[in-house]
Amino acid sequence: QVQLVESGGGSVQPGGSLRLSCAASGRFVSMEAMGWYRQAPGKQRELVAEITSGASVMYADSVKGRFTLSRDNAKNTVYLQMNSLKPEDTAVYYCNVRVGVVGRLEIYEYWGQGTQVTVSS
Repeated sequence: QVQLVESGGGSVQPGGSLRLSCAASGRFVSMEAMGWYRQAPGKQRELVAEITSGASVMYADSVKGRFTLSRDNAKNTVYLQMNSLKPEDTAVYYCNVRVGVVGRLEIYEYWGQGTQVTVSS
C-alpha cells in the first residue's frame, strides 16, 4: 500500500504562482512515475505533468512554459511549480504515482485525495 500526501493548493489571482507537492510513502520497491493530473468541473481528468523513473518529463501542451515538475528521489516527493496561472487552470489537482511492489511483476497506480487550485480575480 502506498500513501500520498498532497499540499500546496489554494486560491490565487491570474498571473500568480502556486507550488504543489506530493510525498509518497509505503511499501514499494520502485517508483515508475510520479505526476499530477487535474479535473475541472464537467471535464475529464487530464494529465498535467509526469516524470518517469528515467527522469523524462511530460507536460500537457496547455501548461508548457508555465509549469515545472521536479522530483526529490530521496524523499519520494514530486513538486509542481505553477507560474503565470490562468483561470482555466482552475481544477482539483491529483497526485498520481505508479510503483513496483515486492514480489509482484505488476505496476500499481495510486491517486492522492486531490487539492483545489482556484485562479480568479
